[in-house]
Amino acid sequence: MAPALLLLLAVFAWPMLEYAWLSLHAQSVFTGLEPVPVGLANWQRLLGDGRFWQDAGQTLRFAGVSVGLELVLGLGIALLLHQNWRGRGVVRSLSLLPWALPNTVMALGWRWIFDDPNGPINALLGGLGLATLPFLASPQLAWIATVVADVWKTTPFVALLLLAGLQMIPADLYDAFALEGGTPWQALRRITLPLLRPYIFIVLLFRLAQALGVFDLIAVLTGGGPASSTESLAVYAYLNAMRFLDFGYSATVMLGMFLLLLAGSALLLLLPRGQEVRS
Repeated sequence: MAPALLLLLAVFAWPMLEYAWLSLHAQSVFTGLEPVPVGLANWQRLLGDGRFWQDAGQTLRFAGVSVGLELVLGLGIALLLHQNWRGRGVVRSLSLLPWALPNTVMALGWRWIFDDPNGPINALLGGLGLATLPFLASPQLAWIATVVADVWKTTPFVALLLLAGLQMIPADLYDAFALEGGTPWQALRRITLPLLRPYIFIVLLFRLAQALGVFDLIAVLTGGGPASSTESLAVYAYLNAMRFLDFGYSATVMLGMFLLLLAGSALLLLLPRGQEVRS
């Protein structure tokens, strides 16, 4: 495991130490881009930054809703693909296409779909004589658009992991359960879901980490707008660094987001992940 640990130290631990050092300094156009020690001033600013806490709430809401929907839909798709029916292999391959697309390309596609008035959804509404919807100009609709795009993109990933877990469950368990009069719904609750717990945990860990750090989808689809209503913490850190050239505070925002990720991971680690089967 030593090579993998060294790689993690090089690409993850060292940059985080750099961020920690920079968060204790002011580095912006006002300092001539030279780091100036400021102690905990950036952290005090972070604690009183309403926009940071607004974006933190929006990021948590986005992650919770999108990952929850992906888990439910992914489980349904995995159960369907696990059945033995003609053409299953082709459907499995096609179902992975959304996950294979680059995030930027996918976000550009959804931006065209939700465009007002030239997108296909609004073109259909207009053709039916209905009023078009300002998907990317309304805070509520723009947030829904980001969730829809993320769910469409990453549900195949969730389904793939859960399908791998389903294939590890011995078929003899279901046969014995059916002989004792168990129904398919009871088998799902007493055999499938308990034995899928480790895979569900892995899905939640990966997807929550990705959703809490979402950047490219929102940056391309909505740009964080309208009026910062879809802005994530990663987008806010990017704006501080690349638009406002405030690198010290941007590093502080990134560390705040990292602490949020650690808290979410710690909560997941407290969840039970056993493989017991209820009788």
